[in-house]
Amino acid sequence: MNAPPERAFEAIRAVTAGEIPLFRALTWIRRLGRSGSEGILQAPEQLPLLDVATRNSFLLLAQESGRELVIGTIVLAPPGTRITSRDAEAFKALTQPGFAKATMNFLIEPMGSGRSLITTETRVFATDASSRRRFAAYWRVIYPGSALIRRMWLRAIKLRAEQAKAEISSRVRLQVSDQRPVLSVDERDYKQ
Repeated sequence: MNAPPERAFEAIRAVTAGEIPLFRALTWIRRLGRSGSEGILQAPEQLPLLDVATRNSFLLLAQESGRELVIGTIVLAPPGTRITSRDAEAFKALTQPGFAKATMNFLIEPMGSGRSLITTETRVFATDASSRRRFAAYWRVIYPGSALIRRMWLRAIKLRAEQAKAEISSRVRLQVSDQRPVLSVDERDYKQ
């Protein structure tokens, strides 16, 4: 993308559900049309999606400004389990049977000349073979929509970061063109 890592990181943090094409349609399908409380699958259109996610079911696991952001959630738990801890260390330490934990990152690689490459990766850790099989069946069903959302999310990040760069560039051009020149040239120097 045509934006430096810092601007790319700001865009990652700021993108809303309304900026991601097909997000609402695909999450509606994933919810089977059911309504519910605010969360990643029922995100308000104008709020930053990562803020919505980390207020509810996701945890911010790691963040290095201008470089990487990692969130995680429990996607499978034994029946009757209540997760009360919102602590990243407790999430990382969870290894009891019956769970599957998912993490998702956005990684920014500087490409020079004010450009960046952003990638995203989703990883899942199942705590036992039965949970792995259960999650695999679920993943086969949701993967196409999930993959499409992630591609559209990256596209929205790119558009937001590049739009911010274009707005900054146009403000700089306006400021420069509105100022009097610092160096003036006397016309007499060019007369013969």
